[in-house]
Amino acid sequence: MRLLAALAMLANPLAAAEVPSGQEVTLHEVLVDAQETVTWLRFRYLAPQIAAGEGQITYDTAGEDMLHLCQTFAMGYMADYALTADKIVISFMDRITEFGQPDPDAVQYFESFREEDGVCIWDDF
Repeated sequence: MRLLAALAMLANPLAAAEVPSGQEVTLHEVLVDAQETVTWLRFRYLAPQIAAGEGQITYDTAGEDMLHLCQTFAMGYMADYALTADKIVISFMDRITEFGQPDPDAVQYFESFREEDGVCIWDDF
């Protein structure tokens, strides 16, 4: 994947109570990834509880959290910064990783959405 434009924007961290599972997630960065035919808006969250091991938050549980964040945070963020995107990606990582760089030791979950009438709809990549 070729990253043509990236715009990192700071935002306030989210508290654990702000996702359905109760896990602690913190917004790490927001990237605008404008490619030839598609613009991706990527919300990258640090979510230490997805790390492998006892008590791991599973992908299914994290998926509901990602949908919640898309609807309750990403939609407002897009409006506040006058952003549009063909795809909205919410990603969780158990440790900070550099975007686009492989890290075989990191656990990462991704979900893709599209916006329709102000609502996040599950989408496939």
